[in-house]
Amino acid sequence: MTPTEMEARIVRYGDLKPCKTAFIDAHTPGSDQKENFTIIGGGVSESPDQHVHISVPHGFNIGAAGQPPKCRNSLHDHRTAEAFFVLSGRWRFFWGRWGTAGEVTLEAGDIFNIPTGIFRGFENIGNDYGMIMAILGGDDSGGGVMWAPQVIEEAAEHGLILAETGRLYDSKKGESLPAGVKPMQIMSASELAARPEPTTSDVLPNHVARYWDMVALSDRAPCQVIGQHGLLKDKPGFEVRFATRASAAAAPRQYDKPCVLMPVKGHWRVEWDEGATTLAPGDTMSIPEGLSHSLKPSMTGEAALYQVVATNDSAGLTWSGD
Repeated sequence: MTPTEMEARIVRYGDLKPCKTAFIDAHTPGSDQKENFTIIGGGVSESPDQHVHISVPHGFNIGAAGQPPKCRNSLHDHRTAEAFFVLSGRWRFFWGRWGTAGEVTLEAGDIFNIPTGIFRGFENIGNDYGMIMAILGGDDSGGGVMWAPQVIEEAAEHGLILAETGRLYDSKKGESLPAGVKPMQIMSASELAARPEPTTSDVLPNHVARYWDMVALSDRAPCQVIGQHGLLKDKPGFEVRFATRASAAAAPRQYDKPCVLMPVKGHWRVEWDEGATTLAPGDTMSIPEGLSHSLKPSMTGEAALYQVVATNDSAGLTWSGD
């Protein structure tokens, strides 16, 4: 693969194209300043304005959320796995029917494999614009987002209506539901009552990995973070590994599925037979299946990188409440 062909599979941080109307809370005060990015795959955006950078199927989706201080993402759920790692800033994640069942604060490099089947939200509690990178299971991510009822009701008060088709309509722009199309149905009381409400102590040991713990565990070989044998044992349809300068291997490697590289610290040089490139934090690179490549930090100093590869496991629900 030529350097030009490979560059088409790289999304540079500075080239990310945000959408500010991606979801139903786009007009809700406190959430109206967030930016959503769809990097690999179609994602779960509810807006036709969302730009997709790389549409090649990978078996999972990669996205991102950028938010100024005190901006939050409203309570929602997905039908497949959702994992976040913090690229920059300080973030509070919260979950449950009203967002009060539990919470955790994450900083740069930390990762959260959020339990499926629960409403979750997050907010930037730092002092600067922050960015979190997201991994969603499956190529279609289960067909959209499920919102807590109060999110849908509040959005309607600010002019946004979500159709049963999963598309947003903005009355502030003169839009209305097409003939024959109904609003998205709110979950019933029985459906809401059946959803688990795990506490913070239920979630933290099995779903959160801290950056410095992963650095320590990656002193000889990359650390498997999410996977059947990972720190966060799960089979969400993808595996996540974490590499540092100490565990980077310059020896060529290849995979039978596309591999995604996402630096979180330092600069990384990726080499293959026909070329080479350098990645910086916030960049996302898709390595084609079967392509032999090597990677190593290209400068002195701290260096860490996440790697995501699809598995043959189902991308459905994985949280059992155990």
